[in-house]
Amino acid sequence: MGNRLVQYLLLAAVIAFLGAFLLAPIFTVVGVGLDRRLLAEVFSNYIYREGLINSFAIAGVTTFFVFLIAFPLAILYDRYDFPGKNLTHLFVMIPMILPPFVGALGFQQILGHYGVVNTILTGCGLPAVDFLGGSGRFWSVCLIEALHLYPILYLNLVTALGNLDPALDEAARNLGATRWERFRRITFPLMKPGILAGGSIVLVWSFTELGTPLMFGYNRVTSVQIFNGIMELESNPVPYALVVVMLFFAGAMYLAGKFALGKSPLNTTVKGAAGASAVRRAGWRRFVPTGVFLFVTLLAALPHIALVLTSFSMRWYNTILPREFTLLHFENALSDKIVLPSIVNSLHYSLLAMVIAVAVGVLVSLAAVRWKLWGSTLADLLAMLPLAVPGIIIAFGYLGMSVRFKFAAEYFNPVENPFLLLGIAYAVRRLPYVVRSVSAGLEQTPEELENAARSFGATAFATLRKVTLPLVFANVIVGALFAFSFSMLEVSDSLILAQKAQFYPITRAIYDLSQVLGSGPYIACAFGVWAMLFLAATLAAAGAMLGSRIGSIFKL
Repeated sequence: MGNRLVQYLLLAAVIAFLGAFLLAPIFTVVGVGLDRRLLAEVFSNYIYREGLINSFAIAGVTTFFVFLIAFPLAILYDRYDFPGKNLTHLFVMIPMILPPFVGALGFQQILGHYGVVNTILTGCGLPAVDFLGGSGRFWSVCLIEALHLYPILYLNLVTALGNLDPALDEAARNLGATRWERFRRITFPLMKPGILAGGSIVLVWSFTELGTPLMFGYNRVTSVQIFNGIMELESNPVPYALVVVMLFFAGAMYLAGKFALGKSPLNTTVKGAAGASAVRRAGWRRFVPTGVFLFVTLLAALPHIALVLTSFSMRWYNTILPREFTLLHFENALSDKIVLPSIVNSLHYSLLAMVIAVAVGVLVSLAAVRWKLWGSTLADLLAMLPLAVPGIIIAFGYLGMSVRFKFAAEYFNPVENPFLLLGIAYAVRRLPYVVRSVSAGLEQTPEELENAARSFGATAFATLRKVTLPLVFANVIVGALFAFSFSMLEVSDSLILAQKAQFYPITRAIYDLSQVLGSGPYIACAFGVWAMLFLAATLAAAGAMLGSRIGSIFKL
């Protein structure tokens, strides 16, 4: 009875934490933004309407691009055995080592008026194309977001294909069904969970993305309009209404995916071993899937390559490669007054976020998977909510609380010292990764081992400490790595909540440096290279520990 009481107290503390730092910011925004006059202003003002239309267009086109990239790759991975197949998950994770917000710095060098692509076009006698102005800016934003987000859909599709029973396809073949008929009537319908799970995340993510359009100067987007309205929040409450509208549509997209996923036929399908039926082609054809993966990886890595080259370039103007190389930008980055402090700040914020996310995430997973307490489903749903509620909305909610409520302004003031606020904001945003990782480990760990320990007289706490946690320790570490590394490069929270240079995290420092005329963008690129290497190391460690199961981190 005592153990059960402690479990319920811990669950109550978790729900209270999520209520205070997830639901309260949302309700703060909704409470102001639901004003009928403010909403009427949003839909009657041409500029705001255009921002919403552009946001929807970016989300739709980006998701379509992601599908075009991820779907063929997943089919190739599932159907064929080819050289280098064991390394494909590592290749696919490359786009995730740099936020598109930072990658946009390198992409501008590729697509600029005197950039690489236009240099090639003019060298072939073709006219230059304005990729970063007019309608070209829209397509550039969609492309760089798609190259960053396609791993999310790919990993979900590979997981879905791995769950299919090869006997279904074999039975259809024996009945005379063609390859196209088998794909259309068996494979594709049973892939819907992966398509909907990954596609929903991509759709919501690209709809609410702030960093990429901000870096490209694409201001007629709802997320950027919200960011630009922060400075006059006390006199102009329209941004609250913009956030409410964005929250409504993002939530509708998420719920549509969940509803469709809940009716998926895969829920009644027996898990199979599709990977065992992979075909190895003879001759040069066995290298075709390898070539496809390498080509897509190279395309997705272009922003990273351009970022690295820009950081080392002295002159890169109207040429395919830089004419001169230098280490000056790295030296300037080290001497810049906001660079080193921002690294220290990000380490502090991210370590705090990791500790909070792991503590809360482990408790949520235990309550839902092991303890099966009344109310654990609510805690699990709340922990997953940040996947549906974009970071810009939660960050804006924290800002609104600090403006509207004295107690929030006293303890969570983004102007005076945002340490606690940013640490909690990062933790809430990355909590789903910890919960997914730890829950997966608990589900794969037989309860008989814990029951055996209790039958020999071990207390519930001793069983948890000596049996349960050691068995899922790798999953806890993976969740902690994701929480820490993605917090280091969090964009929306950093741009909105860090308002003084002395408190800037890495991403806010990169943004400010990129706006400085002259050498600013080059120093920002050098800084971005350091960030990219750091995140690459942590993702490689997580990938080595989880393998192909890393896709479970990015599920609805």
